Amino acid sequence: MFWSAALAADSTPRPTTLDDAQKSATNAAGWVEENWSTWLGIGLRMALILIIAFVLRSVVRRAITKLIERMNRTVQAVDGTALGGLLVNVERRRQRSAAIGSVLRSVASFLIMGTAALMILSALQINLAPLLASAGVAGVAIGFGARNLVTDFLSGVFMILEDQYGVGDTIDAGVASGEVIEVGLRVTKLRGDNGEIWYVRNGEVKRIGNLSQGWATAAVDVQVRAEEDLDRVRSVITQVGVDMAKDEPWNERLWEPIEVLGLDAVYLDSMIVRVSARTMPGKSVGVERELRWRIKKALDEAGIQLVGRPTEPDLETEAPADPTAGTAAPSALSNPDSPQSAAASPITPPTATPSATVPPPASK
Repeated sequence: MFWSAALAADSTPRPTTLDDAQKSATNAAGWVEENWSTWLGIGLRMALILIIAFVLRSVVRRAITKLIERMNRTVQAVDGTALGGLLVNVERRRQRSAAIGSVLRSVASFLIMGTAALMILSALQINLAPLLASAGVAGVAIGFGARNLVTDFLSGVFMILEDQYGVGDTIDAGVASGEVIEVGLRVTKLRGDNGEIWYVRNGEVKRIGNLSQGWATAAVDVQVRAEEDLDRVRSVITQVGVDMAKDEPWNERLWEPIEVLGLDAVYLDSMIVRVSARTMPGKSVGVERELRWRIKKALDEAGIQLVGRPTEPDLETEAPADPTAGTAAPSALSNPDSPQSAAASPITPPTATPSATVPPPASK
C-alpha cells in the first residue's frame, strides 16, 4: 500500500529546473500528508504490541516465580517431620524448583516475544508466508539432523518435572549406575563405585532405579546345618536385631525392627533362614554387613554351627588317606620274560646267505 507509493515516488525523474523542483516538493508533501495517518496507525499498533508483550511477559514470569517460592515453602514446612523423612531434602527440592522455573520462564518468554515479532511484521504488511515456509523447512531439517539432541532435551525436562532423581541420589540408569553429581537438560553426570564419572545422555535412559527415595530393604541369608534347632536359631537372631536397634548409628538407620522371615530353602545338609529389615535409603548395604557380623558372632557363642564347618567327632573318626591311592598299576611290559614284552620287542632282521660262485668262462 504505502510501500508502493514510496517506490513510485522514488522512481520519478529528478528535477532539473526550479519549477520542476518546486513541483516535486509539492508532490512529496502531498504524499506525506496523504500517508501520515497510515504511518501513525502502524506505529501506534507496533508500540501497543510491544507494550502488551512486555507486560504479559513480566506477569507470567512473576507468576512462575511465585509458584516456585510456594513450592519451596511447602517443602520447608514438612522438613524434619515424619513426612519429610520420606521426601527428598530441602536443598534438592530448591535445585529442582529452580531448574523448573528457569525452563518455564524461558519457554514463556520465547512464546510471547515470538508471537509479538510476528504481529509486528504483519502490521508492517510484510508477507509472512515465505518466512513461515522457510521456518518450517528449517525446522524439519533441524529436527532430522538434531533429533537425538531434541530427544535428550525433552527427556531431561520430563525427568526434572517428574522428580525422578536429583543430586545426591544413587540410581541405576541401565547404561550406568552411581551417585548423581549433576542433572542437566541434556546430560546427567554419575559417579561410579570406583570413582569414575559417567556422562549419560537423558535420551538413552530407558529406565531409572532410584535407590535413595522412600526406604530400602536389607536382606541377609543365614545358612545353618540341618540338625540345628530352628526355634533356637530364631531366638538368637531376634536378640541380635534387638541389640543392634539400640546401638548408634544403627538405631537411626533401622526404620523397623529386624524380622526373621523363616526358612527360605531346605537342603539335605543345610537350611537357609531369611532375615530382613527396612532401612534408611542408601544404607542397606552397611546394615547387611553389620547384621552378618553380629549374627556370626552370636551363633558362634551359642554353639550353632554353620554349613561347611566340620564337627569334632568327624575330625577324630576321619580315616587317613591311602598313600598308594595315587600309584599306577604295574605294567606287563616291565617284565622282559612276559609274552607282552616279547610281542612288543622289535623283530631281528634275517642274516644274508652267500651267493653261489659262478665259474669263469673257459678259454679257447
